Amino acid sequence: MLEWVKALHVISVIAWMAGMLYLPRLFVYHADAEKGSAQSETFKVMERRLYRAIMTPAMIATWVFGLWMIHLYGMGIFAMGWIWVKLAFVFALSGFHGFLGKNLRAFAGDENARPAKFFRAINEVPTVMMIVIVIMVIVKPF
Repeated sequence: MLEWVKALHVISVIAWMAGMLYLPRLFVYHADAEKGSAQSETFKVMERRLYRAIMTPAMIATWVFGLWMIHLYGMGIFAMGWIWVKLAFVFALSGFHGFLGKNLRAFAGDENARPAKFFRAINEVPTVMMIVIVIMVIVKPF
């Protein structure tokens, strides 16, 4: 059973991360599009579908399967330091997901005031978080 839950957890994480890396890139291009243009309206549809149909369900599935794994491993897992670092970064990644949702709403209402350069820079945030999480899970440095 544990192997199936792990597999579903990893699949969910991959789907979530794909969206977390792609949505800020869409924002880069959307920020340069003229408000009200056909291009801007197309970005709105793409961003909304990515966030609502892929990213958010994948984040929820990641949490569900992650918590299920904790249940299967037992509470003894919390005696290891790496799990605390991983969880802190997963919470941070979830917060970043919410931040992207806030920006999505700004774009949807033609209220975005951030330049493309901002979104280009924040595009690296989920990558750094993912690297730390993977190292914690695979290497278990403490």
